[in-house]
Amino acid sequence: MADPAGAPRPDVTDMFAVHGVFRDTLGAAPALVRDIAPGNSERVALIANYCYNILFFLQSHHDGEEELVFPLLRARCPAQGELLDRLEAEHKEALALLGSAQTALAAWPGSGDAGSQAAVADALEALRVQLCAHLDEEEAEGLPLCAENLSIQEWGALPGHAMASFRGDKIWLILGLIRERMNDGQRAAMLEHMPPPAVEMWTNFGEQAFKELSNEVVVEVRNRVPG
Repeated sequence: MADPAGAPRPDVTDMFAVHGVFRDTLGAAPALVRDIAPGNSERVALIANYCYNILFFLQSHHDGEEELVFPLLRARCPAQGELLDRLEAEHKEALALLGSAQTALAAWPGSGDAGSQAAVADALEALRVQLCAHLDEEEAEGLPLCAENLSIQEWGALPGHAMASFRGDKIWLILGLIRERMNDGQRAAMLEHMPPPAVEMWTNFGEQAFKELSNEVVVEVRNRVPG
């Protein structure tokens, strides 16, 4: 889209793929955690690591919006201060719940007891409820502001920032989850904005690693997303 002067504007619909990752993974995660049989330490480690990577991605995603997007919107949309205040407050609430989920996850694999397992599931569910309400508002009110007031380059800086600040150990998992929710054009644009080492990682082994993990976790997550 373009502004009245004809400057090109970004296609912000790629953010629906990112939000879809959070909705689906956090939607399925509580059941995945609760259904692990007692004593199945291998499964506990697998699901805990999967959840850790999702939470680290959520953290880097929010950091990117706060560093790259919100300051620009505040400068260019002074009449939207109340909305931006609310979105930033929701970010802080989500990050607090995220921290609680990370704390619960850290205590789970070593103990393996039913109480720790339930605490993880409950913390992830609390985060899901809060986050989904935030994502609904961001999509309805925040993304249109981005489409109208950011340049293609400014919007395109988000993926690289998220990858650079990601603290998990499976960035290829995050890339795969996002890419499977995109159309061909969005996938191509995503690769264009990724730094060359990241593109090389994805093409050399990341895509195959994602396919292999799909057989263990990702397909099951899809099947457990609440209707």
